[in-house]
Amino acid sequence: MRIDMNREELKRIVKEAIKEVIEEEKMEAFLKSISLISNEEMEDINKLYGKPSKKKLVGFSEEIEI
Repeated sequence: MRIDMNREELKRIVKEAIKEVIEEEKMEAFLKSISLISNEEMEDINKLYGKPSKKKLVGFSEEIEI
């Protein structure tokens, strides 16, 4: 099987793949840097601020015609 592709298209695909890998690595490093809290700390937070509401606020909404 042979796939014909020009040099610029191949370069764009490789560049996009590298960007995706870098973003994944950055997210993984960020998530690893967040420390976990103990149950005791969570109880203190709940006492100070109350438990989060179950209601979710809509951040963005848009209607489109199809």
